[in-house]
Amino acid sequence: MRQKTAQSCCIYPFALALFWLSHISHARAAIVEEVVKLPVTVTASSGQSVTRDVVVTVFRDESRAKSPYLILNHGRAGKDSERRGIGRMVYRKQSEWFVAQGFAVFVPTRIGYGATGGEDAEHTGSCTAKNYPAGERVAVEQIKAVARYAQTAPYIIPNRGVIAGQSVGGISTIAASAQAVPGARAAINFSGGDGGDPVRTPENPCRADLLADTFANYGRTSKIPTLWLYSPNDRYWGPDLPKQWFARFKANGGNGQFVSLPPFGDDGHRSFTGNIEAWTVPVAQFLKQNGFAAPAQ
Repeated sequence: MRQKTAQSCCIYPFALALFWLSHISHARAAIVEEVVKLPVTVTASSGQSVTRDVVVTVFRDESRAKSPYLILNHGRAGKDSERRGIGRMVYRKQSEWFVAQGFAVFVPTRIGYGATGGEDAEHTGSCTAKNYPAGERVAVEQIKAVARYAQTAPYIIPNRGVIAGQSVGGISTIAASAQAVPGARAAINFSGGDGGDPVRTPENPCRADLLADTFANYGRTSKIPTLWLYSPNDRYWGPDLPKQWFARFKANGGNGQFVSLPPFGDDGHRSFTGNIEAWTVPVAQFLKQNGFAAPAQ
């Protein structure tokens, strides 16, 4: 295994092959997978300063001299043991699709999760007394750190980036859209939200009123176009709450499009990972509208 270093970060390259989504592209492309350890300091929701080496998986087409970046943010498991057990986040099929759209994809495993480890810096309090912005702020600090690192990579077009995320990664993406993330031009929210429990309180997340207020506040300072994608049978949020959140975001100045995905299995919350074909067309259209057309094959 060949090892590189860059700005105190350790990179471990691996070769992959892309032959994905034949209805989108029949071309083969060589993809490089790298694992970067990026030193990041955040202010945890508890108020304490936390420094960890955030593990970031990078997927890119090595045949391209320059690409825009896309930061892909993961969700949040409900239990400490589950958060510690996720290993290194990759979203390999989804990342490969985004690479086919022309991006270099950065997938951080955030502080408090899997390979990065550390304390649960994103904890937002008990179900009856949530502080959602405090948790999302921690994720946004890490998104910004990854964006700054991406801009230093020789294969990145520095001022052309997209932020995306699923579940808690989705609401964190909307939170990031309300701030100045270096180079970010658009944001994609897959099933975004927080505080849900599909088993004990299906379709009824903790303090949904505070979630609505949180999305409304993000709309007030939203800086880039956003795309929101939800399935009606999402067991975390149900069919109505996401539309209410989007309406509050828009009413307060946010720039967004809402897409209702088809139901998926017994829980549409998993559409991002389990029903990729359902979202590729609207996402590709959104990217094209915002200057990120897929490269010619």
